[in-house]
Amino acid sequence: MMTNARYGHSLTVGVDIGGTKVAAGVVTPGGRVLARLRTETPARSRSATVVEDTIVSVVSELRREYRVRAVGVGAAGFVDERRSRVLFAPHLSWREEPLRDALSVRLGLPVVVENDANASAWAEVRAGAARGVDDVVVVNLGTGIGGAIVLGGELRRGRYGLAGEFGHMTVVPGGHRCECGNRGCWEQYASGNALTREARELVSAESPVAEVLWQAVGGDPALITGPLVSELARKGDRACRELLEEAGGWLGVGLANLAAAFDPELFVIGGGVSEVGELLLGPARSAFGRSLTGRGYRPEARVVAAALGNEAGLVGAADLAREALPRGRGRRRQQRLGRARW
Repeated sequence: MMTNARYGHSLTVGVDIGGTKVAAGVVTPGGRVLARLRTETPARSRSATVVEDTIVSVVSELRREYRVRAVGVGAAGFVDERRSRVLFAPHLSWREEPLRDALSVRLGLPVVVENDANASAWAEVRAGAARGVDDVVVVNLGTGIGGAIVLGGELRRGRYGLAGEFGHMTVVPGGHRCECGNRGCWEQYASGNALTREARELVSAESPVAEVLWQAVGGDPALITGPLVSELARKGDRACRELLEEAGGWLGVGLANLAAAFDPELFVIGGGVSEVGELLLGPARSAFGRSLTGRGYRPEARVVAAALGNEAGLVGAADLAREALPRGRGRRRQQRLGRARW
């Protein structure tokens, strides 16, 4: 039995696809998640339809209880400017995948495909830490670094849909090798992977300052993870706090570069690494202030933590899906913030 009579024809489903999970939810125009489903991302397969099958399954399950009008998919990868094809997904088997059309045919609904960082950023702008701000840069710190740009209240995707890949800015010429093939990328210094690498090197060197960390993993550096470093830092371990301070410093340097390029009013920092809060953001603000072009003679953007957590991606994707609704039925989508705030 359909349970959404009070919402009329306004419900959409948002799907957030990462390297390890597929999360989906039924979302109201006000950003409220009425129902949620989560499952593991299928292991890498030569068949791109494996993940597609999972998306169809979770959306179909949600539709048993709710009448939805459209589906938005936030995908971890390069999405073309038409928001129809996933050009490349590093953790999935999608290469030039026509995901929008494939899902639309199978579900019988309008579908919008968006980069997952763009979807998360849109949710923060509409209902989270950046609500009411028109010029925002969102940086997501996870395994790597992703991001998104909102200027003049509009999500900026770039000519080919690939804007916001901040993690691959070069900050150290000739530095650490990155999975992208280049050296010295920002995400090699300020991401979860960077934090883990530095902690493992500290333990491998048998440094006496890493005694607590060494004990936590029984001397096996391979057991060190970013969440473990964050947990020990929260408990006061000096070495782990220093590792976060270092990552925060590199975060601030990268933000200063982005300020020079985009001049936002606000930076929103999301992703799993950001959950340590001020242990990371405090050093980031300090380094940002020291590295900012024209420091002392210009307004300085604020740096704050994201507010919506793990649900930002699906909430943002669901809201962006409303762009696919036919005019004259439901709410006509307005992407200008001044005309359509939650």
